[in-house]
Amino acid sequence: QAQLVESGGGSVQTGDSLRLSCAASGRTFTNPIMAWFRQPPQKKREFVAAFKWSGSRSYYADSVKGRFTISHNGAKAINLQMNSLKPEDTALYYCALGQVAAGTEPEDYLEYTYWGQGTQVTVSS
Repeated sequence: QAQLVESGGGSVQTGDSLRLSCAASGRTFTNPIMAWFRQPPQKKREFVAAFKWSGSRSYYADSVKGRFTISHNGAKAINLQMNSLKPEDTALYYCALGQVAAGTEPEDYLEYTYWGQGTQVTVSS
């Protein structure tokens, strides 16, 4: 089992920045990938960004490219720097952890085995 703990959410205004953090503990994956997903009010969960340790590759949703940056902090922790926030970024943000395998699609929530409880980000206009 693995446990994920997110932190850093809050309420900000349009154009502000926030930094989310996620730390994993427990089970260790040999080839991990960690990601951020979000679920806006009354909408489906959507992919935001992912980081794969093998090859140090990052992946982003088109809606956040150029504004959000995912980074790692050691072997089992990631951050999400969110700049130029917009009201449409308002959502519950979840951290996820999975094991990379052949054909892994970072944008697919089904690739991830463990999830955090979520941290709320609210952006007002």
